[in-house]
Amino acid sequence: MKPVVLAAATAWLALSGASAPDRATVTRVNPMTVQDDDFARHRDPAEWRGLAVSRIEFREERAQWRLWRIVNTRHRTGPLFFVPHDNENAGFEAALVLVRKYGGTLVAVDSGVAPDADGVRMNRAVDYGKPIDPNRNFDSALPGYARRILANLHGGPVIALHTNAKGFETADSKCNKGDPEGSGVISIRFCDDTLIPSPSQRRDYPFDDDDTVAFATFLSKGTASDAFCRDQMVGADYNVVQERVLTSDGSLSNYAVLHHLAYLNFETLDRGLDPAELALARDRLLYMAEHAIAMCAPQVKPIR
Repeated sequence: MKPVVLAAATAWLALSGASAPDRATVTRVNPMTVQDDDFARHRDPAEWRGLAVSRIEFREERAQWRLWRIVNTRHRTGPLFFVPHDNENAGFEAALVLVRKYGGTLVAVDSGVAPDADGVRMNRAVDYGKPIDPNRNFDSALPGYARRILANLHGGPVIALHTNAKGFETADSKCNKGDPEGSGVISIRFCDDTLIPSPSQRRDYPFDDDDTVAFATFLSKGTASDAFCRDQMVGADYNVVQERVLTSDGSLSNYAVLHHLAYLNFETLDRGLDPAELALARDRLLYMAEHAIAMCAPQVKPIR
């Protein structure tokens, strides 16, 4: 059975223990003065009209965390837009557009909680051990992290926005091993037992780019069609990576399907911080997110 947004929210609340006291420090902030690279790109007051910004800080196990929560106060009901990595700048750009347009909440992880680490991928504010990947920390043994990120499920799906490096590590792939060597596994040309590609046939924008993909996550005991919005995205000729989940790898995509949350995940190539290139990456994410919202979350409407 496909996840249903409201039922999913109820199920998650029961599973997460979300009624437990929240020991996080929550501080309302002025986005025009926040010393952060993402906010520094947005110093026009008009961009923040109708948005309330809070800094959330908490400690769990060996790590200190800082999140930014941006709520559309004129329309609090809507999707939860999530940007897990502080170096995924186009993800933040797209999420800020989306939360203004559709309402709901934007949550972004800030690696700047560690000194001199603003804008990096990992959380380095740890007492010991390696830095933590914010998208590998959705663990039932660490319930506070997921609870604080997913605290604003109000009438829309969870939508994660990512950027990635070009290509893929061919040694790890079971197909297209003759491609130029790239980085990671985020490409419509990568495949293994977990990631099963369904490539666009027409290769229309934005799917003319192998690194621009949507993820559709399903449980191994089911079929790819069980994934939220999978059939609609394949029918709309998206590049769709079908992710088969047996046990969690700590990512939000795995956590979401295991907790029956309506979840969408969009990726595109990281084009750097040049404003024109940043806008190109942002617009590819916006295309995927907005068309998927229209197809799969018809209750979510643009704010008039």
